[in-house]
Amino acid sequence: MELHKFTQYLQLEKHYSDHTVKAYRADLETFFDFCMAHGGQQDVDQVSYGEIRTWIVHLVNSGKSSRTVNRKVSSLKAYYKFLLRIGKIGADPLAGHRSLKVAKKAQLPFSEKEVKLVLDGLGFPKGLSGLRDRLIIELFYVTGLRRSELIGLRISDVDLAGGELRVLGKRNKERIVPLLDGTAERMAEYIPLRTLEFGQGEKGWLFLTDKGGKLYDSFVYRLINTYFSKVSVKAKKSPHILRHSFATHLLNNGADLNSVKELLGHSSLASTQVYTHNNLTEIKKQFSRHPRNRKDS
Repeated sequence: MELHKFTQYLQLEKHYSDHTVKAYRADLETFFDFCMAHGGQQDVDQVSYGEIRTWIVHLVNSGKSSRTVNRKVSSLKAYYKFLLRIGKIGADPLAGHRSLKVAKKAQLPFSEKEVKLVLDGLGFPKGLSGLRDRLIIELFYVTGLRRSELIGLRISDVDLAGGELRVLGKRNKERIVPLLDGTAERMAEYIPLRTLEFGQGEKGWLFLTDKGGKLYDSFVYRLINTYFSKVSVKAKKSPHILRHSFATHLLNNGADLNSVKELLGHSSLASTQVYTHNNLTEIKKQFSRHPRNRKDS
């Protein structure tokens, strides 16, 4: 089994985050445990597609969603591609596998009014934590950052003079994101207070927990959920919905699709075009201009 070498490969060559590497490892260990428990091929590097298929059926029958199953199989695919690359196996058992169909769920962005209520109407706790919370919400909305990108920001990534933010995105791809003047001003207020309280730190993370540690996924999710639960009844209130809102509101206000693509850090327009179909209010507004909608028609 080459699991240790694989995780090193993900960390050192693919530059995946610790969170992503742990997720890959957990998915693979689930599969390895299944093989051992069900008397299959003892060397999991040599299993057949039939054995993998049995595992997939087991996951479905145990109540796992198609999305979860596909993610676990994706981890296994990456592992076998790695084994193929280092010459450990001669053929990829998942080469012809087709992912399970996943029903697309509509994810409604926050309205401009809801975002404004949070940023300008709620009021945040006094002191460093309140300033941090507001800045995190504001950055998600005015830059469209992914949660992992925000967590990975360092003080050195902030260019206050140029009004820019250096962001390290997926696949270690770097992009520059502009800051609004108001956001840059709040950042200029926050950084000295954060440094006075916790020092620069070995890694120089921009945002820290109340105890001075690096932010983590659930902390950021709870932060967004807590504030937006006060103004919104939408089912999902997460950092991704704020990213969703950033793109949707820009496009609704006339932004160019290619520019939004670059700001989001998407590799293809297909990913960005999802956001052109999400705002029913805007669609109805445009539809109302139909010539048959005139009173004299």
